[in-house]
Amino acid sequence: MKVTIVGAGAVGASCADYIAIKNFASEVVIIDIKDNYAEGKAMDLMQTASLNGFDTKITGSTNDYSKTANSNIAVITSGIPRKPGMTREELIGINAGIVKSVTQSLIEHSPNVIIIVVSNPMDTMTYLVHKSTNLPKNRIIGMGGALDSARFKYRLAEALECPSSDVSGIVIGGHSDTGMIPLSRLASRNSIPVSKFLSDKKLSEVVEATKVGGATLTKMLGTSAWYAPGAAVSSMVQAIACDQKKMFPCSTLLDGEYGLDDIAIGVPCIIGKNGIEKVVELELNEAEKAKIQESAAAVRKTNGLLDV
Repeated sequence: MKVTIVGAGAVGASCADYIAIKNFASEVVIIDIKDNYAEGKAMDLMQTASLNGFDTKITGSTNDYSKTANSNIAVITSGIPRKPGMTREELIGINAGIVKSVTQSLIEHSPNVIIIVVSNPMDTMTYLVHKSTNLPKNRIIGMGGALDSARFKYRLAEALECPSSDVSGIVIGGHSDTGMIPLSRLASRNSIPVSKFLSDKKLSEVVEATKVGGATLTKMLGTSAWYAPGAAVSSMVQAIACDQKKMFPCSTLLDGEYGLDDIAIGVPCIIGKNGIEKVVELELNEAEKAKIQESAAAVRKTNGLLDV
């Protein structure tokens, strides 16, 4: 199992680190445009192998996509990260060109690759990959919902004062501060609805804190977060590599599901060796249906800025 990670920044390096530590991939290739940067990150990570007990080979390359040949899975993290005060949508001008070029280079050397898109604005970048390639839609996956749901569960566990392993929760919709929809109605603690433990006011606070989770960290760190995004990606890569049939909310091209089509947006999907193997349609109430339509309208507006 060979995995390529495009972008050797903090998110890309975290992806490589978590994938290697889980020890399911034979090789991870990190590629970047900055001279020797990916090579340095790979060397640093390989020097942890004996300490962390993994056998995955990690190599780096400066913009030589021949080194990525025959990758089973590729993760696109490249592009400029958010700075404090920036929205994900403001990144579109630069990142669209980067993502389109990277995708073409990946497919040239790995025609059967499954692509996971991390670059922001993530739903629009996922849509761009669909529109600029001939890949089947099951092989193009946007990461956002997996990260957003992890942040939702963190906030729920914080409010409940319980371990995260007790909590189940899911976020659908666009990967943006205004577009994501934490489904508090369906959230539970060991199968018991969280509404049995938390007041409506507290649950509303959890939802709002989740929606601005990325912006909160960007303000604190001065740039985008990297540990949780890296962990979210590694979990999705493992689900594909090990054919786990796990359910993640992720951005996928819809064809009538949830009353939407010709749009990539976050919904629950079963992830296995073929990438997205099934879109799971939840029974949403009227308020939730309205929210996903509103979220989709915002994503379409950003998509309209693409040159495709």
